[in-house]
Amino acid sequence: MILLLAAALTTAAPEPGACPNLVTPDALVCRALAAEKAGDHEAAAQAFEEAAKASPDKDPKTARMYAAAGNLWIAATQPGKAALDLDRALALPGLEAEQRGEALLDRARAAEAQDDLKTARAKLNQAAETISDDPFYWYFSAALAIRENDATTAQAAINKALTLAPSDPTILFEAGHVADFVGDDDKARSYWMRAAGSDPNGEIGKAAAKAVEMLGVTPTVKTDSAPPK
Repeated sequence: MILLLAAALTTAAPEPGACPNLVTPDALVCRALAAEKAGDHEAAAQAFEEAAKASPDKDPKTARMYAAAGNLWIAATQPGKAALDLDRALALPGLEAEQRGEALLDRARAAEAQDDLKTARAKLNQAAETISDDPFYWYFSAALAIRENDATTAQAAINKALTLAPSDPTILFEAGHVADFVGDDDKARSYWMRAAGSDPNGEIGKAAAKAVEMLGVTPTVKTDSAPPK
């Protein structure tokens, strides 16, 4: 997550070509920052991983560099590599409080992407000790609960996320998925329309608008005499 990336970095992102042509932790971090600035998640993850491997295990920055690498491997859609680096980060000294919680959340995300839902929920539960006030924590918990076919947890988690960030389009979009999962088309449509309105030109907003279109724009009228579904 961003918190871990920030903790791993000590300087601003350099301009392309500004990093020294050396194989040292500082030079590798410089290249990682430059790659991330350019939008190359894979190269950034690789450079952070190499910087961590070139650093002493006892240095607190080493764990943060592994955690940053793991986060970026997720962004590069390589969850297996993310899981390895995040496990390394969590096994070393250096991650404290929210930093450790964010690393555990990323480890849960990597597990979910590998279809290991049991590990994902276990890591997420551990992360709650320090980042339960992070709306993204609850957003991911809701998304994971849908995959676990757990409607009760999904509803409770998305309600918490909405309490913490009621206007966030990503959370509104997921709230629509939860409502759709529990069979409430009206709420799903409402959340997706709000997400689309909050982010009209972004990827989330466009996806939400498409979800509304697929669901249908005409609200469903429910009466007491309607037959059960």
